[in-house]
Amino acid sequence: MNNLEIPGNIRIPMSEIGMTAVCSQGAGGQNVNKVATAIHLRFDAFNCDAIPAHIKKKLRNLSDHRITDDGIIVIKSQAYRSQDRNRRAALNRLTELLVGATREPKRRIKTKPSRKAKQKHIDSKTRRGALKKNRRRVSDD
Repeated sequence: MNNLEIPGNIRIPMSEIGMTAVCSQGAGGQNVNKVATAIHLRFDAFNCDAIPAHIKKKLRNLSDHRITDDGIIVIKSQAYRSQDRNRRAALNRLTELLVGATREPKRRIKTKPSRKAKQKHIDSKTRRGALKKNRRRVSDD
């Protein structure tokens, strides 16, 4: 696999995606300290020529903890016990992140609440007011 294919005719060269194998965290039995099965993926999205400028702008505006201020996407995959499956999972997560940045958000269509919804809202306010009224001090009249 030479390129990472992303819908929208985007092909990212695998040479621009850095992957290092590290030891996984947590319990894992005898292999946990011997075998590096977790994958750290690093991809410099802002300096990649394969990504169009409008997608870079959307990535910059995302509030995702995996994207640094410099535009480097960092993904750690350690869900599986094999390095190959973790590598594929990390690449899939990178693809999902970039596909999410290519999608246009749906436009909201303004609607008015129905008569029944308005009545339900007023009834709930009335019930709440009655409940609060019962909490007041009792007068001595």
